[in-house]
Amino acid sequence: MSNAAYGKPIEILLVEDSPDDACLTMEALKDGKVRNRVNHVEDGEEAMHFLRRLGKHAVAPRPDLILLDLCLPRKSGREVLEEIKQDPDLRRIPVVIMTTVDDREEIREAYNRHANCYVNKPVDLDQLFSVFRVCVGPSAPRDRDTRPTDEPKDA
Repeated sequence: MSNAAYGKPIEILLVEDSPDDACLTMEALKDGKVRNRVNHVEDGEEAMHFLRRLGKHAVAPRPDLILLDLCLPRKSGREVLEEIKQDPDLRRIPVVIMTTVDDREEIREAYNRHANCYVNKPVDLDQLFSVFRVCVGPSAPRDRDTRPTDEPKDA
Protein backbone atom coordinates (compact mmCIF):
# COMPACT_ATOMS: atom_id res chain seq x y z
CA MET A 1 0.00 0.00 0.00
CA SER A 2 1.48 3.27 -1.01
CA ASN A 3 0.49 5.23 2.10
CA ALA A 4 2.08 2.62 4.33
CA ALA A 5 5.22 2.88 2.20
CA TYR A 6 5.19 6.62 2.81
CA GLY A 7 4.59 6.10 6.52
CA LYS A 8 1.13 7.64 6.28
CA PRO A 9 -1.96 5.77 7.40
CA ILE A 10 -4.70 5.06 4.89
CA GLU A 11 -7.55 7.51 5.44
CA ILE A 12 -10.87 5.65 5.56
CA LEU A 13 -14.36 7.11 5.73
CA LEU A 14 -16.78 4.62 7.28
CA VAL A 15 -20.41 5.50 6.54
CA GLU A 16 -22.45 3.22 8.80
CA ASP A 17 -25.55 3.90 10.89
CA SER A 18 -25.43 0.71 12.96
CA PRO A 19 -23.23 1.21 16.05
CA ASP A 20 -22.60 -2.55 16.25
CA ASP A 21 -21.53 -2.86 12.60
CA ALA A 22 -19.39 0.28 12.86
CA CYS A 23 -17.68 -1.08 15.97
CA LEU A 24 -17.02 -4.48 14.35
CA THR A 25 -15.59 -2.85 11.23
CA MET A 26 -13.37 -0.47 13.20
CA GLU A 27 -12.13 -3.34 15.38
CA ALA A 28 -11.27 -5.37 12.27
CA LEU A 29 -9.40 -2.38 10.85
CA LYS A 30 -7.58 -1.81 14.14
CA ASP A 31 -6.45 -5.45 14.22
CA GLY A 32 -5.19 -5.32 10.63
CA LYS A 33 -1.64 -5.03 9.42
CA VAL A 34 -2.23 -1.82 7.45
CA ARG A 35 -1.92 1.53 9.18
CA ASN A 36 -5.21 3.34 8.87
CA ARG A 37 -7.18 6.19 10.33
CA VAL A 38 -10.95 5.81 10.32
CA ASN A 39 -13.45 8.64 10.36
CA HIS A 40 -16.99 7.47 11.04
CA VAL A 41 -20.25 9.17 10.07
CA GLU A 42 -23.72 7.75 10.64
CA ASP A 43 -25.82 8.93 7.69
CA GLY A 44 -25.66 9.89 4.03
CA GLU A 45 -26.07 13.62 4.57
CA GLU A 46 -23.17 13.73 7.01
CA ALA A 47 -21.07 11.64 4.62
CA MET A 48 -21.50 14.24 1.87
CA HIS A 49 -20.74 17.08 4.31
CA PHE A 50 -17.55 15.24 5.33
CA LEU A 51 -16.50 14.66 1.71
CA ARG A 52 -17.26 18.25 0.71
CA ARG A 53 -15.70 19.60 3.91
CA LEU A 54 -18.79 21.48 5.02
CA GLY A 55 -19.65 22.75 8.50
CA LYS A 56 -17.95 20.82 11.29
CA HIS A 57 -16.05 18.81 8.66
CA ALA A 58 -14.26 21.84 7.19
CA VAL A 59 -10.83 20.35 7.93
CA ALA A 60 -11.73 16.71 7.27
CA PRO A 61 -9.05 14.64 5.56
CA ARG A 62 -9.73 13.41 2.06
CA PRO A 63 -10.32 9.66 2.32
CA ASP A 64 -8.31 7.10 0.35
CA LEU A 65 -11.24 4.70 0.65
CA ILE A 66 -14.93 4.92 1.53
CA LEU A 67 -16.71 2.02 3.24
CA LEU A 68 -20.39 2.70 2.56
CA ASP A 69 -23.49 1.01 3.93
CA LEU A 70 -26.45 1.08 1.53
CA CYS A 71 -29.23 1.40 4.11
CA LEU A 72 -28.69 4.78 5.73
CA PRO A 73 -30.96 7.44 7.25
CA ARG A 74 -31.47 10.89 5.71
CA LYS A 75 -29.77 9.98 2.41
CA SER A 76 -29.38 6.40 1.23
CA GLY A 77 -26.06 4.80 0.42
CA ARG A 78 -27.24 4.54 -3.20
CA GLU A 79 -27.72 8.31 -3.35
CA VAL A 80 -24.36 8.93 -1.67
CA LEU A 81 -22.61 6.61 -4.15
CA GLU A 82 -24.27 8.36 -7.08
CA GLU A 83 -23.27 11.82 -5.79
CA ILE A 84 -19.69 10.72 -5.20
CA LYS A 85 -19.30 9.21 -8.66
CA GLN A 86 -20.87 12.26 -10.35
CA ASP A 87 -18.59 14.73 -8.56
CA PRO A 88 -15.32 15.34 -10.45
CA ASP A 89 -13.47 16.02 -7.17
CA LEU A 90 -14.69 12.83 -5.48
CA ARG A 91 -15.25 10.23 -8.20
CA ARG A 92 -11.75 8.76 -8.02
CA ILE A 93 -12.11 7.78 -4.36
CA PRO A 94 -12.74 4.02 -4.25
CA VAL A 95 -16.10 3.14 -2.71
CA VAL A 96 -16.68 -0.25 -1.13
CA ILE A 97 -20.32 -1.10 -0.51
CA MET A 98 -20.79 -2.98 2.76
CA THR A 99 -24.23 -4.41 3.37
CA THR A 100 -26.18 -7.37 4.70
CA VAL A 101 -28.27 -7.43 1.50
CA ASP A 102 -27.35 -10.41 -0.67
CA ASP A 103 -29.54 -9.64 -3.67
CA ARG A 104 -28.05 -10.00 -7.16
CA GLU A 105 -30.09 -7.07 -8.48
CA GLU A 106 -28.89 -4.86 -5.61
CA ILE A 107 -25.28 -5.87 -6.32
CA ARG A 108 -25.72 -5.17 -10.04
CA GLU A 109 -27.22 -1.76 -9.23
CA ALA A 110 -24.27 -0.86 -6.99
CA TYR A 111 -21.83 -1.69 -9.79
CA ASN A 112 -23.99 0.22 -12.29
CA ARG A 113 -23.53 3.24 -10.01
CA HIS A 114 -19.75 2.65 -10.21
CA ALA A 115 -19.08 1.07 -6.82
CA ASN A 116 -15.55 -0.32 -6.78
CA CYS A 117 -16.41 -3.35 -4.69
CA TYR A 118 -19.34 -4.95 -2.90
CA VAL A 119 -18.86 -6.98 0.28
CA ASN A 120 -21.32 -8.56 2.69
CA LYS A 121 -21.35 -7.78 6.41
CA PRO A 122 -20.01 -8.80 8.76
CA VAL A 123 -16.82 -8.14 6.85
CA ASP A 124 -14.07 -10.69 7.32
CA LEU A 125 -10.62 -9.16 7.90
CA ASP A 126 -8.97 -11.05 5.03
CA GLN A 127 -11.75 -9.97 2.67
CA LEU A 128 -11.36 -6.35 3.78
CA PHE A 129 -7.61 -6.31 3.17
CA SER A 130 -8.06 -7.94 -0.23
CA VAL A 131 -10.34 -5.02 -1.02
CA PHE A 132 -7.67 -2.58 0.20
CA ARG A 133 -5.07 -4.13 -2.09
CA VAL A 134 -7.41 -3.87 -5.06
CA CYS A 135 -8.94 -0.45 -4.36
CA VAL A 136 -6.09 1.51 -2.81
CA GLY A 137 -3.06 -0.59 -3.77
CA PRO A 138 0.28 0.74 -4.93
CA SER A 139 -1.25 3.40 -7.20
CA ALA A 140 -2.82 5.44 -4.39
CA PRO A 141 -1.35 8.95 -4.48
CA ARG A 142 0.68 10.10 -1.49
CA ASP A 143 -0.95 13.53 -1.45
CA ARG A 144 -4.62 12.78 -1.75
CA ASP A 145 -5.65 16.42 -2.18
CA THR A 146 -3.86 17.04 -5.46
CA ARG A 147 -3.91 15.30 -8.81
CA PRO A 148 -0.72 14.21 -10.54
CA THR A 149 0.05 16.66 -13.33
CA ASP A 150 -0.45 14.02 -16.04
CA GLU A 151 -3.93 13.01 -14.81
CA PRO A 152 -6.86 14.47 -16.80
CA LYS A 153 -9.06 16.73 -14.71
CA ASP A 154 -12.40 15.69 -16.19
CA ALA A 155 -12.02 11.91 -16.53
